[in-house]
Amino acid sequence: MSKATSKSATKAQAKSATKTRKAKATDTARAVPGGKTVRVEFEDGIAWVYFNRPEKKNCMNPELNSEMLEVLEALEIDNRCKVLVLSGKGDSFSAGMDLREYFRGVETLSPTEVQRIRNIAYRWQRNVLMYFQKPTIAMVNGWCFGGGLSPLVSCDLSIAANEATLGISEINWGIIPAGNVLRAVAAKMNQSDGLYYAMTGRTFSGKDAARMGLVNEAVPLKQLKARTRKLAQELLSKNMTVLGQIKIAYKHVREMPWDMGEDYLVAKSLQTRFIDQNAGYSKGLKQFLDDKTFRPGLGHYDPEK
Repeated sequence: MSKATSKSATKAQAKSATKTRKAKATDTARAVPGGKTVRVEFEDGIAWVYFNRPEKKNCMNPELNSEMLEVLEALEIDNRCKVLVLSGKGDSFSAGMDLREYFRGVETLSPTEVQRIRNIAYRWQRNVLMYFQKPTIAMVNGWCFGGGLSPLVSCDLSIAANEATLGISEINWGIIPAGNVLRAVAAKMNQSDGLYYAMTGRTFSGKDAARMGLVNEAVPLKQLKARTRKLAQELLSKNMTVLGQIKIAYKHVREMPWDMGEDYLVAKSLQTRFIDQNAGYSKGLKQFLDDKTFRPGLGHYDPEK
């Protein structure tokens, strides 16, 4: 390499390092979203998002729903968040919708005003969280009832404490599990289990939730955060662009006929290669076929090479 070329490369590296430092400084200085009914804590690429009404078992009221929508929209473009973990402060994930504020508190409002309040809840849970561009994990640390099941199911992956208590409790106070609660249950639990708990209102443990497929796994409460962190770190080691594309594709294609799904996934695959700045497709093939440095079934390619 000539001196001129070497000097040019050194300048480019210095410029890149300066740009990286500036980006990190900008991220550090940026305000943390949430703050009242929702708390956000950043940790090495993980955004820990907590429902923050522990005195109310993290019941979701209109204020929390509005703040969750703002938080999710902010984190989707925040470089400090590469994997999002959703949980609750205190001893609860979420005991569902706040009966006083979300139901009785809106009785004097017009139907249009009530629908607007409900739409905010539906939007952050169904539209924004379900199709969030980054991987999401629900960490069920305690009580999770009724409406709390909707954000749980909207997350891509989920881990519960063995000791957590969950339930589809609406039958116990005279309503059906609306607001997509039944739809969320039907998406994860088989019909026998879903109907059994929806019709009886009985509770079940985190361990039962794992057995029924409502969550991916259950661990002792003392191990919950460490296990969740380990899973998040595993996701962080992957190609983040491809991860985002996989989760969105999976959620769309499962509701498509096979022939439509096949066509959609071919197009999605081409789109992924086009937008992936890490060039994972080319690097992966080269490292497997030419360099023979990994086997896809047992590991993953090195994005730094």
